Amino acid sequence: MLKVVVLISGAGSNLRALLEALRASAASGSPIGAEVVAIGADTQAAGLALAEEFRIPSFVVRPKDFPDREAWGEELLAQIRRFEPDLTLLSGFMRLVPPAVVDALAPRLLNTHPAYLPEFPGARAVRDALEAGVAETGASIIIVDNGVDTGPIIDRVRIPVLPGDTEELLHARIKVAERRLLEDTVRGVASGEIALEERATA
Repeated sequence: MLKVVVLISGAGSNLRALLEALRASAASGSPIGAEVVAIGADTQAAGLALAEEFRIPSFVVRPKDFPDREAWGEELLAQIRRFEPDLTLLSGFMRLVPPAVVDALAPRLLNTHPAYLPEFPGARAVRDALEAGVAETGASIIIVDNGVDTGPIIDRVRIPVLPGDTEELLHARIKVAERRLLEDTVRGVASGEIALEERATA
């Protein structure tokens, strides 16, 4: 069983979709082969309610409680390691992870991103796509490195930009694709079909 820790900053809609997919797959007799063993956050995120709903341990490591980013990263890593995960997912986690954390967890540290990388990296990806006037953007899942959305791409999919799209409408459609990428990637890692160490050095 692949043990997964998920880090969030917000409502955790992608996390909910993953948890529901894991539950449904187990009930169907074709389990994905993974278990979310902890949910972590950098603030009292609304998505932490999922921990209680799904009976999963949780933790919060707030940057403001530490003298610097490095000290925050040390505690974040310590909390993650308590659960001995095989995979750590950043799912709507809105802070750059310090290099020491990346170095300790990669390549088994993944992030979803609301664009077709390497297009539109960074926190404004959906807005940037709209402002650029492109006909399509996308969703990606990558191995985290010490750049900004520059790690090896595991999977990605194109999403059309429709007439009249607002940032909220477009982001909602992208999230649907992100959820599918997340589920497929977790399934692939659990089955061994996706070898992260090989992808990291390809």
